[in-house]
Amino acid sequence: MLFISAMSLNMLAVISRKSITLDETVMIPSAYYHLAAGNFQLVDDHPPLSKILAGIPLLFIQPKELQLDEVKLPPDSSGAEKKLEPNTPEAEFAYQARFWQDNRAQFNAISFWSRVPMIALTAALGVLIFVFTRDLFGPRAAVLAVALFSLEPTMLAHGRVVQTDVPAAFGFLFVCFALHRYLMERSWRRSLVLGLACGIALLSKFSTLIIAPLLLIIFAMLLWRINETGERKALTLHAALVIVVTVLVIQAAYFFQSRSLVPSDVVWINWAFPANSNLVEKSVRTLSYILPTDFVIGAFWQLWHSNQGHPASLLGMYRQNGWWYYFPVAFSLKTSLPFLMISISAISWATYEVVRRRTRSVLILLIPFACYTLLVMMSPINIGVRYYLPAYTFLFMLGGTLLDRLLRVTKPRFLGTVVVAILLAWSAIEMFRSYPNYMTYMNQLAMSHPKWWYLSDSNVEWGDDIKELADYLHARGETRIQSAVLGGFLILPFYDIENFELLAPVDEAQFPRTRYVAIGASCLNGSTSPGRAIDGTDQSNEKRVNRFAGYRNRVPEAVFGDSIYLYRLQD
Repeated sequence: MLFISAMSLNMLAVISRKSITLDETVMIPSAYYHLAAGNFQLVDDHPPLSKILAGIPLLFIQPKELQLDEVKLPPDSSGAEKKLEPNTPEAEFAYQARFWQDNRAQFNAISFWSRVPMIALTAALGVLIFVFTRDLFGPRAAVLAVALFSLEPTMLAHGRVVQTDVPAAFGFLFVCFALHRYLMERSWRRSLVLGLACGIALLSKFSTLIIAPLLLIIFAMLLWRINETGERKALTLHAALVIVVTVLVIQAAYFFQSRSLVPSDVVWINWAFPANSNLVEKSVRTLSYILPTDFVIGAFWQLWHSNQGHPASLLGMYRQNGWWYYFPVAFSLKTSLPFLMISISAISWATYEVVRRRTRSVLILLIPFACYTLLVMMSPINIGVRYYLPAYTFLFMLGGTLLDRLLRVTKPRFLGTVVVAILLAWSAIEMFRSYPNYMTYMNQLAMSHPKWWYLSDSNVEWGDDIKELADYLHARGETRIQSAVLGGFLILPFYDIENFELLAPVDEAQFPRTRYVAIGASCLNGSTSPGRAIDGTDQSNEKRVNRFAGYRNRVPEAVFGDSIYLYRLQD
C-alpha cells in the first residue's frame, strides 16, 4: 500500500540520520543476548517481543557475545574486585556498556539494522488497521484510517524505536481483531488465532495484561447467554484453547526455559515488597511452573514500579506519582491539530452512534479504547505519550470512518470532500514540517513556552539527536564537551566526542574546560536530573529539578532536533 510504503521509507530515512535512543542502549544488547545466548535476565522488566525482533538482524551481523563471568565491575574503595550478580542493575549496565565497547566498529550497523524490524512491525500494524477497518466499515474508511496513521508524527517517532510501545499497539489491536473475528463465527480455528494474538500481546508489554480480565468477562457473558449444553461445552473448549495457545506462545519466546530463582531475585523481592515478600516469592515460584520465570518477575517489577511512581513533569509541575489527566493533556499537545480535531469528533460521533442509533460496530472500537485510556490514566508512570500508543490505533480507525462519512455528505455539495481534503493536507504539512524531528513534535497549542516546560522525558528528549550534536562539534574542530544529555555518557564517545558527564555525582570543577556545554531538554526541565548532588549527597527535589535552571534563560548557540541545547562556554 502506498501510505504504508511511504511511511516505512520515511522512518528508514530517519534512522539513517538519528542516533539510537537512551533506552535502546540497553534494549539492543539485551535483544542479542536473548537470541544468541538465551539470556533472558537482561531488561526482564519488559517482555521480549521487541527484543526478539531487533535481535534477528544481529544474528547476521554477529556482534561479539559476552558471558557473565567475562564482565567485571570496577573494584570497590578497598581495591577488592566486586562480584557481578545476575539480574541486578549493575549486571545490566555492565553488559550493555561492554557490548557497545567491544562492538565499536559495528556501532552504526548494529544501530541501523536492529531498528529495521521495528519499522516492519509498524508497517504490519498499518496493514492490521486497514484490514480491521475494512471489515467493519469498508475499504474507503480503511484507506483513510491508514492515511491518518502514516502521517501522524508520534507514530513516525516511535515506529522506528526498539521499545515496547508500538509492539503493544500491534498486540492489543491484534487481540481486538481476533476477538471480533471469533465473535462473528465461534470456531476452534478462530479461537486458536485469538490465543496467538493474546500471546503476542502479552509478549509486547505488560500493560496488555488488561486483556486477561476483559476476555474473562467476555467468555463469562457468552456462557451465561448460552443455554444449549453442546454450545456451552464448545465455548469452554475454545476458552481453554485460547489459554493453552497463549501460554505456548509465551513459552516459545523464552525457548521453553524457566530458570530457578537466584539469590538476587529473592533479595529484590524482599526489598521491593517488604510487607508481602513471602507471598510474592511463593507466587513467583508457583507461576513459574506455567510461565517463564523472567516473564513473571518482569510483571512483578512493573507492579513495583507502578507503586513507586516515576519522576515526571507536566505544565511546569513536578510529581513522583503523576496526574490522572496527564495523558489527555500529553495527547492534546503531542498530536497534530488536524488529528486531534478528528479524534475528538470521531469519539463524539461514535458515542452518538451507540447511544442514539444503537450501532454495535463502533462499540468494538470504543470499548477497548475506553478501557486502555482508563488504564493509563490510573498509571502513576507519566514519562511519555508513547505509553498511550495502543489507544491511538482505535482513533485512526474511528477517524478514518468519520472521514468516510464526511465524503458522503451531499448537501451542500462537495462540502465533505473539501473538509476531508483540508484535514489530510494539513496532516501532511505537519508531517513534512516536523521531519525528521518527530520525537519532539508538539502542535501549535504548545507555543507560549519552550517544549520542555510542557512535558519531559521521551516527549522532549530521548538521546536520538546526539549524532547531529557530534557532527556540529566536529565541523568546528571540537572533540570534547561537557553535557547533561540523555544517553550522552555512552553514545557520544562512539561519535569520537569525549564527554564529561554533568549528570554524574562528581565535582564539575575537576572537568577540563571545554568550549561548549550541551544540555538536553529533559534536563533543562529537571525531571530526569538524578537525586544526588555533585558531591554524592542527596538533595531536595527543588534543587534536583532546578539543577540546570541557570541555562533555561540563556540563548543557545544551536539546538538539535528540538531536544539538545548547545551553549558556548568560552571562545
